[in-house]
Amino acid sequence: MARLYLVAGKVTDSVTYGFLPAAERLGLDVVVLTDRPDEHERAYRRHAIVGCDVLDFRAIVDAVRAPDAIFSNSDHLQAPTALAAAYFGLAGKDWRAAVRAKNKALMRRHLDDGVFSAELGTPGVDPRGAPYPLVLKPREGVASEDVVLVENPAELAARVAEIGHRRPLIVEEYLPGDLHTLETLGDGRELRALGSFRTTLSPPPYFIEERLEWAPPPPETGQVFEQLSALGVGFGACHTEFVVHAGRARLIEVNYRNIGDHCDFLLADLLRIPLFDDVLRVHLGEPLPPPPPCPAEHAVVEYVVADRSGTLTAAPKPGERVLNGVRVAYRAQRAIGTAVALSHTNRDYLGTIQAVGPSPAAVDAAIARFRADHVWDIT
Repeated sequence: MARLYLVAGKVTDSVTYGFLPAAERLGLDVVVLTDRPDEHERAYRRHAIVGCDVLDFRAIVDAVRAPDAIFSNSDHLQAPTALAAAYFGLAGKDWRAAVRAKNKALMRRHLDDGVFSAELGTPGVDPRGAPYPLVLKPREGVASEDVVLVENPAELAARVAEIGHRRPLIVEEYLPGDLHTLETLGDGRELRALGSFRTTLSPPPYFIEERLEWAPPPPETGQVFEQLSALGVGFGACHTEFVVHAGRARLIEVNYRNIGDHCDFLLADLLRIPLFDDVLRVHLGEPLPPPPPCPAEHAVVEYVVADRSGTLTAAPKPGERVLNGVRVAYRAQRAIGTAVALSHTNRDYLGTIQAVGPSPAAVDAAIARFRADHVWDIT
């Protein structure tokens, strides 16, 4: 029986309901390495769980015995996981590409793509002459945390004073245009596009993802592949966010793992592929499966976003239903009774509505009806 070491931080639905069931279907002996063993033991008990400093590749190497694959779906753990896989000579990501993808300052420096970018606190860097407006963001952030648009030096100074103590920050020029994602899977020989979403953001100055709509990859997608190749990205799952303006595609960020916030489940449903199984297979050294046919259906994911702080006192139960031929799934991201502290980030999600159906109009109508039939209340 092949042995999979799954490297994890916090408990996530992608691992609990995606990758672990996939590993069972593939007949793998699974060992979960995590720095939060108690949380994982409460979430599931059917797999071996080993405590480990998963941020240190040396600790991972020390904890591993006779592995056939070492894998992680965590943003923060791609580089140490890649280093551990390389130590054992296993299929895996280039650790340097994982570092470039995670560190946005390194990504810009490596691409040298003409986008203004400066790491605050770097000697000799003075953003006062930068092309405002600027986007202030963490150098290694996720979930739109501490990402904010600033219009002038005074706003920049105020925001840095507010959030600068939490983590290293960078500023980048604001890139206008249409925001897209590119979902890819690679086996080290071929990098394949699985699909693309058009992304709708909240009004500035924040950047909360409110809606993703399935759409053909734009004509400029070839430029994205070129930039991913320059970064060394080409193995396993990758979720890339990019903006298209005046015929030019420019990267916003590269998340070297599956798309998150339950969109991975939507992608598998829409394409009718065993997405989680396929990701694990390439980490076991197998080639990519045949490409799936273009889906005949349309798909949208909408997030129910908290509009104030308080306690969540009413929300729908998770589940699936069919509305006029549209498959609608609701996944809760907050349990009733939990406190909500408004953060102006993706952490403000209360739940996810996913809809797959025959046409954009049918999908939109089903989502509207679902929202009308349910209440989310914060008191």
